[in-house]
Amino acid sequence: MSKVMSKVMSKDEILQIWEGFHWVFFVYIQGLMICLRRFENDIAGGNFLQAQIELETATDLIYASGAAMELAGSFNRQEYEHLIRPAMMPPNVRSENFSGLMSWDHASLIKMWKRLSPVFETLPAALHPQHARFVAAYVSLSNSHTAVCKKFGGDQKGSLRCNKSSAVSRLEKFGENRLKLIDPKH
Repeated sequence: MSKVMSKVMSKDEILQIWEGFHWVFFVYIQGLMICLRRFENDIAGGNFLQAQIELETATDLIYASGAAMELAGSFNRQEYEHLIRPAMMPPNVRSENFSGLMSWDHASLIKMWKRLSPVFETLPAALHPQHARFVAAYVSLSNSHTAVCKKFGGDQKGSLRCNKSSAVSRLEKFGENRLKLIDPKH
């Protein structure tokens, strides 16, 4: 029986994994926002068949985002502590409390979800199955993000942005608040 040896990755390979899959994540999020804008227009115009297609596509993009998040963490905790975390701190970034919360993509998506919350609350019954899948996809994405954070010790310490509570507990709270936006009847 032969043993499969895992390849030791270089610093550059680890950083490339982290950064590359985060870029992929943001591309999916931008696609999600395009679908949700189109979904919003289709709902307003009474085109529920097209709204269904947009919501299904948005759902697929959320699932893909979760996969990208998981792939971004394809290395061990020690590598994260020694290579990734320092790369997100000064002097490598200009912020003392660096976070994805600071991105344009995040702000735009949350703004859009706030605007769509009443739409999600009053969806026609024909769209309820697609909406339920959309919500499940978000829960999966949120769980993926939390799992990556926990893998790297986020259940034991704060994030770069907030050290007052564990990073995992903050992500769980964010997840609950965002879920209320997209599933207001929950």
